[in-house]
Amino acid sequence: MSAMTLLLDQSYTPLQVITWQRAVTLLWSDKVEVLEEHDEEIHSVSFSMKIPSVLRMLVPVRLRRRAPVKFTRLNIFTRDRFTCQYCVESFESEELTFDHVVPVSQGGKKSWENIVTACVSCNSKKEGRTPAQANMKLLKKPKQPVWAQVVTVTIGLKKVPKDWASYLYWNVELK
Repeated sequence: MSAMTLLLDQSYTPLQVITWQRAVTLLWSDKVEVLEEHDEEIHSVSFSMKIPSVLRMLVPVRLRRRAPVKFTRLNIFTRDRFTCQYCVESFESEELTFDHVVPVSQGGKKSWENIVTACVSCNSKKEGRTPAQANMKLLKKPKQPVWAQVVTVTIGLKKVPKDWASYLYWNVELK
């Protein structure tokens, strides 16, 4: 028997895929509720039950401290919502650049607090100047995100059970 169980947190967000044995242990300890079941059953001398397919935690889950968000071009664009921080227009990623608020030539660093998303036009207009020197207003002061911009749950199964579909969102990568 190789049935796997999708485990969700209290808010129905996928946490991980667990074995059916772990699922039964969580169920017997009253930490979860069953949302979906597999057709397969397990049997003992005194009872039988369907194997849980989707479980939801009834108790809060302590998340491990997350690593800082990686400093990448995509994460800068995501933090700034793919919006130029000068003209406040949204663009596709191919139409965006990143801009040093304080230019490197003036001592600016390559950091979350000094880099913003800019369209090509605004970046060219600003050139090697600060926003004040270029007479441009910055939408908001850049800062390092304290939470993950994109959460990805990887499910290492060749065939994902159909009853998981309504619990898996657009940000879940299926492998």
